Amino acid sequence: MEIVHKTFPGGAKLIGYLRDVTESMPDYNRRPAVLVMPGGGYEHCSVREGDPVALQFLAAGYHAFVLTYSTGADAAHWQPMLDAARAVAYLHKNADALRIRPGQVAVCGFSAGGHLAGCTGLLWDAAPVREALGEDTPLGRPDAMILCYPVVTSGPYGHAGSFDRIAGSDPALREQFSLEKHVRPDTPPVFLWHAVADETVPVQNSLLLVEQLERQDIPYEMHLFGGGYHGMGLCSVEVNHPDAHIARWFTLCREWLDKTFDYRVLA
Repeated sequence: MEIVHKTFPGGAKLIGYLRDVTESMPDYNRRPAVLVMPGGGYEHCSVREGDPVALQFLAAGYHAFVLTYSTGADAAHWQPMLDAARAVAYLHKNADALRIRPGQVAVCGFSAGGHLAGCTGLLWDAAPVREALGEDTPLGRPDAMILCYPVVTSGPYGHAGSFDRIAGSDPALREQFSLEKHVRPDTPPVFLWHAVADETVPVQNSLLLVEQLERQDIPYEMHLFGGGYHGMGLCSVEVNHPDAHIARWFTLCREWLDKTFDYRVLA
């Protein structure tokens, strides 16, 4: 395994885990990539939703990356979105050096990280992103999105803390960051899952987004699990939220991503 590091303007950090080059498996020296964005309400980046998830994707045959993006006082006014766009653009632009299959960079975000992942697919050409990325702007758009109990709306079902940190009391900015309002025909395919009993980020967040995906005829797959709660991550003992049934989201997601990217490693 090769480990790579990258620091972006503003201080966001990327760590990548790359499968080794081998002569015996030449068809897999280039692999799709998954960029993981942990949650934490834009107040911090949850360790439980970072490396444990990336290493599961690594085991499933993908190159995997984790982005530690701007949070807390540094999260205001587009900074996390610029961090994420720069990270996606970096993976696309350096696909040869990182041995990533062309056009196969997926983002995977949890809670507020799900919101951030959604921003990369829905707001990739917003003015602040265009200004930051310049000619690389199109490279900031991912090729697929995996949204795990995502923060979506700034409306009645929204997670107030997340929007307070990224938009403050600016009503226009809160509206701009409300993802269900920005689905359009070029939105990448989406995988979503949510626990129905989530009281922190209500399931209506995913439902509002799926309603718009349907209207725009965007390919998606959604799984709703009865019970559960917020922040379950991999639903494993390691992350302190064991639930064997809801943990199946990862297998379902990996199968969906394999199909979306026409890629197969596991039986």
